[in-house]
Amino acid sequence: MLELLGEANMAALIGLAGGIALGLAARIGRFCTLGAIEDYLYGADDRRLRMWGIAIGIAIIGSHLAMSSDFLDGASTAYLDRVWNPLGSIVGGLMFGYGMALSGNCGYGALARLGGGDLRSFVIVLVMGLSAYFAMSGPLAHARVWLFPAETGATSPQGVSQYLQSNFSIEPAITGLLVGGLLIVIALCSSAFRKSPGQIFWGIVVGLAIVSGWIGTYWVAMTGFEVEPIETHSFAAPIGDTLYYGMTASGNTLSFSVGSVIGVIIGACLGSFSKGHFRWEACEDPRELRRQIIGAAIMGPGAILAVGCSVGQGISAFSVLAYSAPVTFIAIFAGAAIGLRQLITGFAPAE
Repeated sequence: MLELLGEANMAALIGLAGGIALGLAARIGRFCTLGAIEDYLYGADDRRLRMWGIAIGIAIIGSHLAMSSDFLDGASTAYLDRVWNPLGSIVGGLMFGYGMALSGNCGYGALARLGGGDLRSFVIVLVMGLSAYFAMSGPLAHARVWLFPAETGATSPQGVSQYLQSNFSIEPAITGLLVGGLLIVIALCSSAFRKSPGQIFWGIVVGLAIVSGWIGTYWVAMTGFEVEPIETHSFAAPIGDTLYYGMTASGNTLSFSVGSVIGVIIGACLGSFSKGHFRWEACEDPRELRRQIIGAAIMGPGAILAVGCSVGQGISAFSVLAYSAPVTFIAIFAGAAIGLRQLITGFAPAE
């Protein structure tokens, strides 16, 4: 099949399949970053946050078993090959979380809502993709590199598993099973969550989608003759990649990122129709649209500084236990909490 389709098209097909699963999880399973944080902070409901624990745990276990079985070279992934810049993780994570709160969605969530007919999310997707490219390779690129240096080719992989293996001879499979298993156990400690099998199921689906990206692109890279990156799902720069491909398809090739983005929209559309939730929506309040545009414009550069979004760092980087993952995740949570407080209660002290 690889000879028939070619490396780039095969990688896009792998991304498409995983993206469809993620889109279904968002619309049917209500898997959502901002929704989970908002439920936890203002709804006294941590079940959707526990879904993230399940997804991360499954992704860690699957990715580390793949590394131990030679189905994935973790050191060659962007999260472990790039020299970690803690300041970039913190500043970028705060920016992304705050922008996410203003927009009402992260990139992944906006794609999922777009698949459900929400045209407001189309604006978020466009602005976030363009602003990410502005910071990654556009007018802001030089300032970004000067303020937040990011070097590839780290002398040692920037991850916990590789550190433990190098210094204590602990196999990645053991580390992955212990850390991932612990997260799953913690997530399942809630009786209310255990009574929600649908949420557990979709958390597992998300985790497996992340693993499928790693294994699939590694297989393409090792089997094919063309140079293909080893990657999995993330939704900041890939949204910009998809917009760029849409404008230059005749002289460009498909990629995993393009397949992933399109897959989420397709999966979300299918999930919306299956639940009877698909409907066209538009923004009736210019102030709301302005807020969403500003939030999306902040999210894009934030994700580039943090080297990933709520999915890219919050699950994909976690799956290989990159140093950056927990720091960025906490920063995203904090940024979202600040933004939600501004929107819901304001910053003025209560009288």
